[in-house]
Amino acid sequence: MTRRAPLAALLLALLAGPGAAETRHLCWRGEGGYTMTGSFTFPDSLATATFVGEGDVTAMSIEGFRDGAPLGSWTLDPAAPPRSWLLRYNAAEGRFYLGDTGDGLYQMWNADGYVDDCGSPGFGFNAGNGGQDVCVDGVYQAESTIFWDTPLLSYAAPRDPLTCSNAPLLGKAPR
Repeated sequence: MTRRAPLAALLLALLAGPGAAETRHLCWRGEGGYTMTGSFTFPDSLATATFVGEGDVTAMSIEGFRDGAPLGSWTLDPAAPPRSWLLRYNAAEGRFYLGDTGDGLYQMWNADGYVDDCGSPGFGFNAGNGGQDVCVDGVYQAESTIFWDTPLLSYAAPRDPLTCSNAPLLGKAPR
């Protein structure tokens, strides 16, 4: 019977699967009708951490829009290194770091500091000391730029890409 105990423990561990994960959603509103929605996942053990970095993120996807029309998307692929990938997030406060980190770079989600390396077709987001802006099909969209220190928050539920407000619940009519 003692020989089966390690096997039983191994089977239980395999059935339990990976550790619990925290999934957060984001919505960004730039200038010129540009918006972006997305979600990212990291270990639940970091849910109250003051720093979550790109190495902690297990999944991320973003989708860009202009005046509500889809522009493109990007999904983190652990098997293939992204063109540009930097994430700095404060889970305890539910916000992304957008302050001076010494290198002038705060967030690079498939777009570097020049915001022109997102691929074609492609989409990317960058926040640095020059502003927050997007890349579409390998081209920097200058008209999307907003101030670098505009807060970028995360949410428990997805947001509407036009307004960045909560999406209405299905089956509930406004009163």
